[in-house]
Amino acid sequence: MNRSEKSKNNEFRNLLIQTRRHEKKKKELVDIKWILTIVVISFLLSVGLSFISEVTIKKATLIVSILITLLFIFLGILFDIIGVAVTASDEAIFHSMSSRKVKGAKVAVKFKKNADKVSSFCCDVVGDICGVISGASGITIALLLVENFSINPLVSTLVVTGIISSLTIGGKALGKSLAINKSNIILYEFSKVVFLFYKCK
Repeated sequence: MNRSEKSKNNEFRNLLIQTRRHEKKKKELVDIKWILTIVVISFLLSVGLSFISEVTIKKATLIVSILITLLFIFLGILFDIIGVAVTASDEAIFHSMSSRKVKGAKVAVKFKKNADKVSSFCCDVVGDICGVISGASGITIALLLVENFSINPLVSTLVVTGIISSLTIGGKALGKSLAINKSNIILYEFSKVVFLFYKCK
């Protein structure tokens, strides 16, 4: 075995050791209370948003139903962008801004310190719930298309679900790129909005 191969093997061993240490720390930091909280929040949000979408879409016209579905798709993409931005952002910048008492900087530091929880809430809870609801709304839209235009039910369902899926996946793909490249700006702007609610309390 030559020096180059030995060096690569040593580097790989070091990487494995660091990864195992990191995993041990993560296991120690598993927050059962947070997991239970997020499960309850997910349930309540899912039930609440599903109820709102069911009530509004069933009584709505085709155009309104489409707009409501697009709103849920947009919300899913938006929260996915925020979740990725929080993870990718640089905490040091916000500590510096916080020391200069810049509005919203302290909120940004809190979000960054809890990046895993914020990302989980934005991407997994809100994002996934919006995905499920927009999919369910799509079925309602497909039925309205069948009733109004006598389109084949199978064709209508396939086309609507295909459009919703492509808009969601495409939007999230573009959003992730934006979130990584503009992570600090997105986190700062989001923190300013949240800061307004803190001030209202």
